[in-house]
This record gives sequence, C-alpha cells and structure tokens, in this order.
Amino acid sequence: MSAVLADSRPSKMGQFYALTKPRVVQLVVFCALIGMVMAVPGWPSIQQLGVAAAACLGIWLVAGGAAALNCIIEKSIDAKMKRTAWRPTARGQLDDWQTLLFSAALCLTGSGLLYWLVNPLTMWLTFATFIGYAVVYTVILKPLTPQNIVIGGASGAMPPLLGWTAMTGNVGPEALILFLIIFVWTPPHFWALALYRVEDYRKSGLPMLPVTHGNPFTRLMVLLYTVILLAACLLPFIYGMSSWLYLGVAMGLSLTFCLYGWWLWRDYSDALARKAFRFSLIHLSGLFAALLIDHYLFF
Repeated sequence: MSAVLADSRPSKMGQFYALTKPRVVQLVVFCALIGMVMAVPGWPSIQQLGVAAAACLGIWLVAGGAAALNCIIEKSIDAKMKRTAWRPTARGQLDDWQTLLFSAALCLTGSGLLYWLVNPLTMWLTFATFIGYAVVYTVILKPLTPQNIVIGGASGAMPPLLGWTAMTGNVGPEALILFLIIFVWTPPHFWALALYRVEDYRKSGLPMLPVTHGNPFTRLMVLLYTVILLAACLLPFIYGMSSWLYLGVAMGLSLTFCLYGWWLWRDYSDALARKAFRFSLIHLSGLFAALLIDHYLFF
C-alpha cells in the first residue's frame, strides 16, 4: 500500500510546479497579454513581439514566486481547508527553505528579465504587486479584515496595467480602466467561492465576509458588486478603446453575472454559488477575449 501511495505522489518537479498555482498564473498572464495588445495600435512589430514574450515570461515567473511564498505563509491554514489541503507545503512534501529558495529564484529571475528586456517601470510595478499579494494581502489584510479581498484585490488587478507599461513605458488611462474592471470583478468572484466554502474559512480562523457578516449580507454584496462591475465593463466602449462588438459581449456577460448575483440573493444554494463562481471566470476571460478580438477586427 505504501508503495502505491508513493507512486501516486507527484514528482518533486510537479510539487514545485503546483506551488506556482498554475491556473491562477495563467489567468494573470492572459490579462497582462490583453494589456499589451491594447497598448499597441494595429499589429505588433517583431521587436514588440519579443518584448511581449519577455514580459509574459517575467510576469509569469514573479507571479509564480508570489504564489509559492503565499503557500509558505498559509501552509497551516491550507492544511485545514479541503480546497487547499493538497498543496505540497500543507502536506509537508516541501519544507519552508526549499519553497522560499524556489520563490526567490522565480522572483529574481522574472524581475531581471523585466528590467533588462522590458523596462524598469514594469519591473518595479511587478515587484510591488509581488509584495502587495504575498505580504500586504496575505500577511496583513487577510487575517485582519473581512474587506481583505476588496483592498487586496488591487494586486490581482495589476496584470493588464503591467502589460500596458511593458509596451509603452507609462501608465495610461486605458490601463487604469482595465485595472478597474478586475478590481471590481474580484469581490463577487471570491465571495461566491467563500459562500459555499464558508465552513472551511470558519475552521481556518480567517475573517472572510460570510464568516463575519453572514450569508445574507455577503449575497447582497455579491449582487451590488456585479451591478458596479456592469458599469465598469462599459468603460472601454465609452472611452473609445473598443467598438460595438466588445459592448455586446460585455453587456451579455455582465448582465448574466448580475442575474447570478440576483439569484444568489433571492434563493441561495451552494450549487448556485458554485455556478456563480465558475461563471465569474468565464466572465473575465470572455470579456478580455472580446477586447482582444475587437482590437484586431476594428483597429
């Protein structure tokens, strides 16, 4: 039996890879790529493609390093929650020093790539995002306030802004609009998850909104934030960043998210909260994909 269990364990490389939270980092890089695309009028040159590739790799490395550091800090909490108990740090498969060195190597390598192959502004903003997520959010905000995901959401909203600065060397209003969309999207996305994982968070001792303020209040907040998100998603069209194609997709996706918020508020179930959480991922991915298609069809 022990031999079977040993064979079923991921390899050491697989364990380190799991620390980077691959699905989360893939979404981070995708959102950064949208910022890069929106920053370049028309089709990119070969040189711009090279900068974009270096920026994607650098952002991926730093984001992966931040995720690994988060796994060290939260290993005791992760071990108490079904959603995260499988992580190598929570299971004791990797010790703190191994994980810390891995995190530092990713962060330093990614920062070096961004500084030398992209530009210093993008490197410093990416490093600030690393600190914001791994230290300010994880160490300070998450254990202290139920508004942790609202304030800490600023770090998660940075990728398209980083992509914009990678290609332009400055922070433009378009980048801030993309930042705002993800910033407002984060609370209803995360609270939908927290609603059906509330017992996990209660056991962990984290003051998540459903634990501190209850299920009905959290559901109301999800609904209100989806309405605010609908307004934020109109800004790219209003500002002239996109055409009617994007507007149609944004309206369809955002109104559907609002409906999920309404259904959650009126008639809650864990199954519905799961559907709302999964749809939130479709919403953001679809929204940014529409921006991408719109940009090349109507530039």
